[in-house]
Amino acid sequence: MIRSMIGGAAFFGSIVLAFACGLTASVSAGEGRFMERLGRGVVAIPEDSGKVFLSWRLLGTDPDAIAFNVYRKPANDSPKKLNESPITNATSFVDSSADLTHENTYFVRPIVEGKELDPSGTFTIKPGNKNQYLSIPLRTPAGYEPNDIAPGDLDGDGEYEFVLHQTLKGRDNSQKGATGEPILDAYKLDGTHLWRINLGKNIREGAHYTQFLVYDFDGDGKAEVVCKTADGTVDGAGVILGDPQADYRNPAGYVLDGPEFLTVFDGLTGKALATTPYIPPRGRVSDWGDGYGNRVDRFLACVAYLDGERPSIVMCRGYYTRTVLAAFNWRAGRLSHVWTFDTDKLGRVGTNYRGQGNHNLSVGDVDGDGKDEIVYGACCIDDNGKGLYSTGWGHGDALHLSDIDPARPGLEVFDIHERPRHPNGAEFRDARTGKLIWGKQSPDVGRGAAFDIDPRHPGYEMWASGAGLTGVWNVKGEIVSESKPRSCNFGVWWDGDALRELLNSNRVTKWNWNDATESTLLTDPACTSNNGSKSTPCLCADILGDWREEIIWRNKNNNELRIYTTTIPTDLRLYTLMHDPQYRLSVAWQNVGYNQPTQPGFYLGAGMKPPPRPRIRTDSP
Repeated sequence: MIRSMIGGAAFFGSIVLAFACGLTASVSAGEGRFMERLGRGVVAIPEDSGKVFLSWRLLGTDPDAIAFNVYRKPANDSPKKLNESPITNATSFVDSSADLTHENTYFVRPIVEGKELDPSGTFTIKPGNKNQYLSIPLRTPAGYEPNDIAPGDLDGDGEYEFVLHQTLKGRDNSQKGATGEPILDAYKLDGTHLWRINLGKNIREGAHYTQFLVYDFDGDGKAEVVCKTADGTVDGAGVILGDPQADYRNPAGYVLDGPEFLTVFDGLTGKALATTPYIPPRGRVSDWGDGYGNRVDRFLACVAYLDGERPSIVMCRGYYTRTVLAAFNWRAGRLSHVWTFDTDKLGRVGTNYRGQGNHNLSVGDVDGDGKDEIVYGACCIDDNGKGLYSTGWGHGDALHLSDIDPARPGLEVFDIHERPRHPNGAEFRDARTGKLIWGKQSPDVGRGAAFDIDPRHPGYEMWASGAGLTGVWNVKGEIVSESKPRSCNFGVWWDGDALRELLNSNRVTKWNWNDATESTLLTDPACTSNNGSKSTPCLCADILGDWREEIIWRNKNNNELRIYTTTIPTDLRLYTLMHDPQYRLSVAWQNVGYNQPTQPGFYLGAGMKPPPRPRIRTDSP
């Protein structure tokens, strides 16, 4: 394992000062979106030096002037406050005096208007533990591999559990052959296995088939799990859905016949709560662009706040030709259909939206009305299920939605396109209108990234892999570096500054903008990545500690998950990214299709302004 302690440079001093005095004015009670009531997410990691690095969450609902005290409780002793004065400029702390030969338990207490409030949840370091990661032992079935993860508070305690997709002999839709039966497993952070759902032989295994959502859809404080099911699916309570004897696999291994379901599962038990016919239905296979089963089973899914207050389920089918999105609500124990967008039932208007989808999607309020839209590759679907715009630029493999250029109002999209019949193989556009800001010509673009990696230029930098595409571009489309990073994949906020680090395979690197090289910050040779050449982690998201992101990798033996959290000090104080609505939804869709990195709804990078106070509420609807 290699770690390099590269912290925030002097260049970022102005940013640190901007946050030292807290956040912007708070939202009035009773306004905004219903989101998770999170705890402090305290995490403590022993360092090679013998010190302990700990961090915790600042919540999006905290008052501006909140401060914290840090406590350590050794085994068989009273808690001791570790900081001399209340901590106001960060949500992290280094304990230099711990005796790690004994058990140590850490917690924090917030201070509001001079009064110390109730303690947070605790985090315990066992004696002799020197791991710089958290370990979750797995009950992996023989032959299976741990794959994508979606986090959610399944038990209502304010901390995240994990739903893990276990895969066996997965295949791309273009490939014939039998696959294994997809499995979903739920684990607590301490390694407790909660349940197992086997989706059965009538759900084919592969990146484009099983898109699962983990979110609190009904506002009861506990997340549900939603996905496509079929005859033979076994829920977490051992109950079989539909006909247990049915086998609709054809000789080529495709499932092109039989009923399709949409099921809501209880997050704590895995029990099926409601099952309904799947929308969009398959219908005639050939209506989707071929007769053998490639395009008909290209699925996507996401969570969206279509009414601006409560989350909805959006299940999607098709993007090469016909495209269908269907929205549902899960509320008060009832699953209801809200709307369906179907390109083949919209006449001439629908024709403009055919073939515009990616292997992924994004969700955000692109038109500023407080409600979410679905950026479906080269087109965008409004919160009411009607088309907002279509660029006509066609299919692609990577997509980024954020405030990429903070000098422009609203959000922007960076998208790429396979074998385009136009000059915009890589394109940067206005997220609200679809209007092109600039484009780069290439006959075929496979990957694209948009992160702030160079503080010398306002906004994110962008680059892509494709013939004729060279260098790194700024928000004006100008080349700012003739060389570009070796990876064009995931990003992670890891060190102490506001720039994004690069995540690819089992390592994290820092882009050195002065000489166009990369420095390794973290690597674990015992771990490996998922999804073949995509080289993605099981999950990268802000699930613990301060605003920076954690990385979950599987080990090479497939019997352990390792959760890495940074131990690099920072003076940058931000509320947890999970309380930024757009970021939280990007975590919910990260496992969908070709996994894409998280993106917030505000600009997070060099020279950033304090982020807007999120318009959220954490009480029950």
